[in-house]
Amino acid sequence: MAEVSAEARIAAPAAKVWAQLVDLGGQARWNATHTGFPEDDGPTTLGPGARYRENLRLMGFPAEVTWQVDEFETGRLLGVHGEGPMGVRLGSRYLLTPDGEATLVRIEGEFTGAAVSLMAGRIRESATEALQESLRRLAELPGLNP
Repeated sequence: MAEVSAEARIAAPAAKVWAQLVDLGGQARWNATHTGFPEDDGPTTLGPGARYRENLRLMGFPAEVTWQVDEFETGRLLGVHGEGPMGVRLGSRYLLTPDGEATLVRIEGEFTGAAVSLMAGRIRESATEALQESLRRLAELPGLNP
């Protein structure tokens, strides 16, 4: 298993940050691993139980992941778990905490499966870099930065 996390304080209210997180059509603007959706632009609604497929780039390699939303608290928590190539299971949690006029955003990720055990250190390093880059891009989106 490989677990990763990153957090950043974004100078925008939680409602505005949340709107970006659940706008799957806008993922390419900030999500460093997202490369597209194999079907149209992804799901039109995102909520408990929603399922969708996403194309990602992990450690420089393309991958398709089938996600399911299993945690959803509007404005506060989005948790998804999915299955990728070679039996790799992935999970991501986005936690938003209001901090005055800003929002503390924490992203947690996990990777499990036989292939992961062989490369756990490299996966941790690559995924942590991607999370940090994603948070940097998210903070720089128009409407989220001062």
